[in-house]
Amino acid sequence: MAAVMAETSQDELQRAQEALVHLVQNGDLERIVHLARLSGAAADSMSDEMVGRLAGLASDGMDLLDRVNRSQVVNALPAISALVENGDLERIVHLARMAGAAGDSMSDEMVSRLATLATDAMCLLDRATRTGVMDRLLAVAEKMDQDHILTDFLHCLSGATEEAASAPAPKGGITGLWDMMKKPETQQTIQFLMLVGKHFRSCRLKH
Repeated sequence: MAAVMAETSQDELQRAQEALVHLVQNGDLERIVHLARLSGAAADSMSDEMVGRLAGLASDGMDLLDRVNRSQVVNALPAISALVENGDLERIVHLARMAGAAGDSMSDEMVSRLATLATDAMCLLDRATRTGVMDRLLAVAEKMDQDHILTDFLHCLSGATEEAASAPAPKGGITGLWDMMKKPETQQTIQFLMLVGKHFRSCRLKH
């Protein structure tokens, strides 16, 4: 029995020597020595407070990893990768920085006024929705879009502005006014304005 144990120990010692020779040949033994010296120097230079902080940091890191695993944040990684690839994440960061800068530049009075304005706007929107005003406004807007009223009005303003810039100055007096009134387009414009006033008056009388 003793001979068998001695032979086994000799085999293990032989394998250990071979492994040690291999470590020496490829330089791993020297790296292990340097790593041990570095670890020892780091341990000698750390105080009990530093060791406590490192232990707390390791504990917090493990707790964070556990929370990430339990909250299924891993499922959000593809979406985050897509945000990084298309540049949306950078835009979100810039937007957050801009919002933070705006928040830092606002005083308490400005924040209070903005909060009051937002509250009033929400109340106004709620009233418009409950009373049906919003539905009527949307219907009118849709009708105006279908009839191109707003587009035509904007084109008319643009054309009138350009023509007024190059038109000669009015003559003035009764003669100039009479010459303007004799033009058919002037009379058509006055007639259209009178019809607008007529229909507006009829709508107001219904209320």
